[in-house]
Amino acid sequence: MVSLPACDYAGGNGIEMKPCYLSAMRTGSETVGDILRNWRQLRRFSQMGLANEAEISARHLSFVESGRSRPSREVLLRLAEPLQLPLRERNRLFLASGYAPPHAEDAMHGPEMTAIKALIEQVLTAQMPYPALAVDRHWTLVSANRALLGLIGGAAPHLLEPPVNVLRLSLSPDGLAPAIMNLAEWRHHILTRLRQDADTAGDLALLGLYDELKALPCPASVHPPRPPNAVAVPLVLRHPAIEGPLTLLSTTTVFGTATNVTLAELTLECFYPADAATRIALTRLGQEQASAGA
Repeated sequence: MVSLPACDYAGGNGIEMKPCYLSAMRTGSETVGDILRNWRQLRRFSQMGLANEAEISARHLSFVESGRSRPSREVLLRLAEPLQLPLRERNRLFLASGYAPPHAEDAMHGPEMTAIKALIEQVLTAQMPYPALAVDRHWTLVSANRALLGLIGGAAPHLLEPPVNVLRLSLSPDGLAPAIMNLAEWRHHILTRLRQDADTAGDLALLGLYDELKALPCPASVHPPRPPNAVAVPLVLRHPAIEGPLTLLSTTTVFGTATNVTLAELTLECFYPADAATRIALTRLGQEQASAGA
């Protein structure tokens, strides 16, 4: 396994800020009203609509947003639910109101996360001989199994230096992109998902990463287009040790009951063979890796 430090892209990689993403900014003068207003607009709520969902009066919400009233902890919790605020943003909301944050945030390499790290390593190990990895909220690699490392070993060294951004590694011409036989299709899938993540989280860092990856060159795909009735978008790779293509389907796992910020922002990505040839090829590669490491 590899464990790499987290990367913070706060600041949006120097891109021009979009108004609907101003909620992601953290400034010393930001008030609870600013945060609520930005998230309300991002979620396309009117004051009346949000007040109804939170079961408070529209007048009280107006007073909170304008700074004429300080909300109670209960009111903040009621507002956070319909706004679907990530745990990190809930903490920011409480801090801006003068309350202690309700959700702990621990360093991934700290003692509080020991049991979680062990669980992640258990999942990644059990996934062998198929690739699997864990990433944080900005798609920075946290850990990966040997099968995954065997697929990315041909990338340029600078892309493999910590902190490793998995999406940049995937779509960069110096990374995995030349080996992706259905690059146009996979790139569309990645960018669509990334934009959805950015929209949901109101995160300037993800928006900056989206703009960066969208600007990367994309040669024509050498793989035939997927038929309209296909059940999922696969990742189709060429590998120097394999005669035919490796065709993989991915699954995403999150900790749905997390109350810790760090845990809530972790995602496990596991890849499975989409056909018998890929299953046999990955099994053989796994055996070779195990023999080499013995």
